[in-house]
Amino acid sequence: MIETLSLKTLTRRQLLSRGVAAGAGLVVGAGFVAGRDAAWATEMDAMKPESFATLVQMARDIYPHDKVGDRFYAAAVKGYDVPEEVDFAQEGLEMLDEAARAAGFDSYLAAGWEADRVAILRGIEDTEFFQRVRGGLVTGLYNQKEVWPIFGYEGESYSQGGYLYRGFDDITWI
Repeated sequence: MIETLSLKTLTRRQLLSRGVAAGAGLVVGAGFVAGRDAAWATEMDAMKPESFATLVQMARDIYPHDKVGDRFYAAAVKGYDVPEEVDFAQEGLEMLDEAARAAGFDSYLAAGWEADRVAILRGIEDTEFFQRVRGGLVTGLYNQKEVWPIFGYEGESYSQGGYLYRGFDDITWI
């Protein structure tokens, strides 16, 4: 009997037993990518889960923040998991894996050290793929209100009277 469960009905134990580890902290299964701790998961619409896991790792390596969870990086690159973008992303990810193979790794995700992955990224940083992913991350990652407190940003100030009387002059280190 084949068990067909929606990602929404899986327990943490079921989720982890159905996936395989990929990258530093991702579990890839049939049609989904999840955090290894099963605290978050996203279902794939158009992209292969392995490709999405590579894209999440790439995003983390471009803008590394130890205190920002993978779920925020996944949300930032989820826009590539649509039919209109999947071919562009897949071609770019194949180029990335090819650069990783040239550096002696089986794939980009197989490069276990961040320094190795960054060196691979430096080799493709002039490509349209890299520039588009990097540029999209600026807004895709940092416009998520849930990450603002991690960086100490309190949000826009206009609705609260502006910055002049709300923190403009509270810098104590000058």
